[in-house]
Amino acid sequence: MTQPVCRNCAAPLSLTLVDLGLSPLANSYVPPEQADTPCPRYPLHARVCSTCYLVQVDDAVPASEIFNADYAYFSSYSESWLAHARAYVEKMVTRFGLGPDDLVVEIASNDGYLLQYFVEKGIPVLGIEPSGNVAAAAEEKGVRTRVEYFGEETARKVVTEEPRPALVCSANVLAHVPDIRDFVAGVATLLSGDAVYTVEFPHLLNLINEVQFDTIYHEHYSYLSLLAVEAIFAEAGLRVFDVEELPTHGGSLRVFACLQGASHAEGPGLAKVRADEAAAQLDRAEGYQGFTTRVEQLRDGLVTFLEDAKAKGETVAAYGAAAKGNTLLNYAGVGPELISYCVDLNPAKQNTLLPGSHIPVHGVDVLRDNPPDYVLILPWNIRDEVTKQLSDLKAHGTRFAIAVPEVRIS
Repeated sequence: MTQPVCRNCAAPLSLTLVDLGLSPLANSYVPPEQADTPCPRYPLHARVCSTCYLVQVDDAVPASEIFNADYAYFSSYSESWLAHARAYVEKMVTRFGLGPDDLVVEIASNDGYLLQYFVEKGIPVLGIEPSGNVAAAAEEKGVRTRVEYFGEETARKVVTEEPRPALVCSANVLAHVPDIRDFVAGVATLLSGDAVYTVEFPHLLNLINEVQFDTIYHEHYSYLSLLAVEAIFAEAGLRVFDVEELPTHGGSLRVFACLQGASHAEGPGLAKVRADEAAAQLDRAEGYQGFTTRVEQLRDGLVTFLEDAKAKGETVAAYGAAAKGNTLLNYAGVGPELISYCVDLNPAKQNTLLPGSHIPVHGVDVLRDNPPDYVLILPWNIRDEVTKQLSDLKAHGTRFAIAVPEVRIS
């Protein structure tokens, strides 16, 4: 096997962050009639570029197989995420003085979860979304959407057919693109003058510090630090001028960028995050070593908890058919013998089986029909939202658990 090279700078990738072995696609939910058919599994190996320090997984699966016409992730099923989107819109309108003459473009606009709030304010929008089923949901909200993969070619078409945007935004998409250089070049093509690009992504520093290895899966091609993002942006003629630290997805960054010659002054968040990453040695190999051992300890702790519960005759159900949960369960080798079932609010995931583990997925009301002893919250980043939603179960004795960064029970 030839040694893989960095998707950004093409340097050989010789440093491992963690090798999670073979894993199915995290969002490839299984119809019950295919319960006896094993899921295809692909290598899931996160590596670190020793030149530009972009963390990345191998291109084991084409993007077209992951982000297809029936992509199962709909952003609007998380109340906390909708609140986050609404707050973002309020903040951007105020900070940049956006009004009815300004176009806002969102890349990977999903089901219109964010742009709908600009529409409410009378601000023109355009969503660019590769998955037809979620784009259709956006159109129903009044969010004009183009069904296309985004890159430099798409950006060139957009600027010939649309007004130049005042704001371009994307949330949790930069990690999802196999050709990150083409994507960022497309962003630079859309921008003009003092137009701003904001991008949110889970911060690699938190992934390492909090052992968030379950956020590693095939559709997340890259795992981003400010260090790596600044270098990639600079190559495309973009300049980062501010950074905000966010609590979303276990700790994210919101990066503000513009063209190199734009007038935006540098904000205070930039120096702070640069210093944090330097202190964590993200600019050298030492910052990434030892992560595998911590991942193995987390895995073993989860399996011990589940096996102990089974030995005591206690039942465990999972909440949230999240991609991160599928990485966790498959790496730990957990199936229906340890977790009876999973529940999810999203009808597109209900009445399916989780990929790899084949744990059945039901609607949330199943929890109340026969309350389990434990609910393992797989999307640990919305733990507070879930426990509030299920407070009636807690009153009847059900306890809640998360597995990351270690098993914690409340």
